[in-house]
Amino acid sequence: MAQQQNILILCGSLRQGSFNRKLANSAQELAPPNMRFSEAPPIGDIPHYNADVQNSEGFPPQVVALAEAVAAADGVLIVSPEYNFSVPGVLKNAIDWVSRQPEQPFRGKPVALQSAAGGLLGGARSQYHMRQIMVFLEAQVFTKPEVFVTFAAKKFDEGTGRLSDEATRDAVAAQLKAFSDFVARMNG
Repeated sequence: MAQQQNILILCGSLRQGSFNRKLANSAQELAPPNMRFSEAPPIGDIPHYNADVQNSEGFPPQVVALAEAVAAADGVLIVSPEYNFSVPGVLKNAIDWVSRQPEQPFRGKPVALQSAAGGLLGGARSQYHMRQIMVFLEAQVFTKPEVFVTFAAKKFDEGTGRLSDEATRDAVAAQLKAFSDFVARMNG
């Protein structure tokens, strides 16, 4: 039996009804039985990064909580929309704060990416930028298979919010299975 893996979900959308929140909510249902998911502490209340604040007041409690959650996790699943061809500011801000921790918690951490969008690319540009950020932070970025949920409005049940498109469910399940194997190798 595979060893239990604790995976932190970091959602880049603040909206409870967003497609990316719905995609994040589908992880536990579609993952291998050895994966357990927990939600990252809220990122919406983290103040804008300011080195003067860091130097005079230290790290805000929300940043410390997020950094501790990343450090404690066996892996991180970042599920995020694309804003203006890139990463949402709130997510980038949270990562900027966390990356300044003395023991930067993304270093060596297995990280997988997922995105959902209403259009044809499914948030691809956001994921490419997130890969660049994670490479700089020395995370172990999982590369394949990728999950880009395109035309997301057609992929989720309107009433329940459940990911209902079978091909997409299969793609997410395949990625999570492969990510579980990757986490086991990286943490072996």
